[in-house]
Amino acid sequence: MTVQATRFQLVILAILMGVIVGTGILIWQTMGSGGGQSLQTSFIGGDFSLVNQDGKPITQANFLGKPTAYFFGYTNCPDACPTTLTDMTDRLKALGPDGDKFNVVFITVDPERDTPQLLKTYLESFDPRITAATGTPAQIADVIKKFRVYAKKVGEGDGYTFDHSTAVYLMDAKGNLVTLIDYQAPREEAIAKMRRALDS
Repeated sequence: MTVQATRFQLVILAILMGVIVGTGILIWQTMGSGGGQSLQTSFIGGDFSLVNQDGKPITQANFLGKPTAYFFGYTNCPDACPTTLTDMTDRLKALGPDGDKFNVVFITVDPERDTPQLLKTYLESFDPRITAATGTPAQIADVIKKFRVYAKKVGEGDGYTFDHSTAVYLMDAKGNLVTLIDYQAPREEAIAKMRRALDS
């Protein structure tokens, strides 16, 4: 093997090692060092353009200045969505006066069915401080991408469902991710995380 060939192989090896190390750093930044729940805040969230349950345009700017809890789901969801919204209703009440210092936003992953009117009716079962949001399929796809939400349509016809992420995204008053609340997390754990968002 010539010296030139050896040098070429060393260069290729160095490039490959750089790619491997860089990928490892990116994965660590994305997933964090706490077992996968902690996500690098700069990768999650961002501006969006949707409409609320009253049909009025809303963007991220409408919710800045207060911590915001975002949850993604759909009105035909049989379990996770009504359970989470019931839990958020309870958590807001448990926070007492501090509950008014929070935004809670339910963003549909099913814009084809979840009209503003339907969302408004759906919210009647939960805390009146909760906002619902929908938009065009493209707008919903954009916000799903920005929040790194998993949402996959399952089935065809009128009876389709969605497999989707069930965590609540807690953002600080500037729109940065603070932490996640897992689905059906213990009540005190969830409230402690919400207080952490208030203090951030």
